[in-house]
Amino acid sequence: MPDVNQWYYSEKVKDHFFHPKNFITEEPKEGEFDAMGEVGSFACGDIMKIWIKVEPETNRIKELKWRTWGCATAIASTSVFSEMITKDGGMTIDEALKITPKDIAERLGGIPDRKFHCSVMADQAFKKAVENYRSKKI
Repeated sequence: MPDVNQWYYSEKVKDHFFHPKNFITEEPKEGEFDAMGEVGSFACGDIMKIWIKVEPETNRIKELKWRTWGCATAIASTSVFSEMITKDGGMTIDEALKITPKDIAERLGGIPDRKFHCSVMADQAFKKAVENYRSKKI
């Protein structure tokens, strides 16, 4: 078993890996959330799913839950992203869409360059959830 104190990750990455925020252990029931976005594949090793619940009157994201199959950075990226989106009663969809993968990596105190794709995956899964949500509103 590797010694996690020797990892090249920030304390913030370790905290979100060992104590993920807004994580769900089971797939939500039909209708529990307004939309879902998924990126990745088991073939490449990482999969992220993000579910959102939106307050229709304000377009504010009231809830964001997720499941990630992947490395510590993938889990930490999705966890910290979920905190960023839902803090203080939730961001509007437009505010949340302005968050970049770089913002996620910076919030984690930095991540190794070879793991930057994990922050991109969190961003992309969220964008797919928003696309799904908006397609239902047409």
